[in-house]
Amino acid sequence: MGAYIVRRFLWAILLLLVVSFLTFVIFDVFPSADPAVLRAGRNATPALIHQIRINLGLNKPFYIQYWRYLKGLALHFDLGYSYYNSESVRSEIFSRLPATISLTVGAFIVWMLIGLPVGIVSAIRPRTLLDRTLMGGALVAISAPVYFIGLLALFLFANGTGLVNWFDGAGSYVPISQSPATWFGSLILPWFTLAAAFAAFYARMTRGNLIDTMGEDYIRTARAKGLRESLVIGKHGLRAALTPIVTMAGMDVGLLLGGAILTETVFNIPGVGRYAYEAITNSDLPAIQGTVLFGAFFIVFANLVVDILYAFLDPRVTYG
Repeated sequence: MGAYIVRRFLWAILLLLVVSFLTFVIFDVFPSADPAVLRAGRNATPALIHQIRINLGLNKPFYIQYWRYLKGLALHFDLGYSYYNSESVRSEIFSRLPATISLTVGAFIVWMLIGLPVGIVSAIRPRTLLDRTLMGGALVAISAPVYFIGLLALFLFANGTGLVNWFDGAGSYVPISQSPATWFGSLILPWFTLAAAFAAFYARMTRGNLIDTMGEDYIRTARAKGLRESLVIGKHGLRAALTPIVTMAGMDVGLLLGGAILTETVFNIPGVGRYAYEAITNSDLPAIQGTVLFGAFFIVFANLVVDILYAFLDPRVTYG
């Protein structure tokens, strides 16, 4: 397995290099607006724009610019400085990362605790009224956009703006180090909002995978040996059915760690997704580029972890 992990790390580095090159070409070589003009601001003069182009190295060939950017990225994780407030993009992302991690981890727990049991119940009671009701509700949850669910949750349950004042509303987030109780209360609505569509999707996937698995020969053999049905489902059926779920979970968590833009924007959570939204609004190219690379890193890393976990979840997987 050690050789496999090394190969995966090398592929991950290669993939990140490709992503960095593509984002550099899009935002630095063929940008929608001149980076020097964006950096200079509204009252820019031709002389100031020219000086900024020299300071940023925009007057040099693109391959020299990319090498300079790549060297700073590899040696110091330097993502540049914001055109909007001149702050370090790396510092801005790291300062907002705890909020995004809090949102992602909490939502992941919620959608797993809801999605997997619902999928299992539907799989062991297929085509019953309970199954049709659960899957019908899952279809509704998948179809509803995140921003619609978030606004509806604020309208119904948020303190001050909701019909019933049960939970903290938008803009109430505080770090867990400041007040754990307030932190937890401020994330209840965002957690369930973000988890709704994921829980529904995982429920449907779990149901389909488990139904297919329960028709395998080794399942019939286990039943013929007289094993309890709960043991057949839990030890033999569910373990094999969860392999695709682990794949999707790794990708989804990696994607959300890069920023849950809609949820963080609706609930005004100062996370990486909110930072990406503000960067897009302000045409802040270094910030956009930095959040893209940051999200790509989490996705690549999550896929590496998932591949390693396969060996423990499915004994049929080998790394020879």
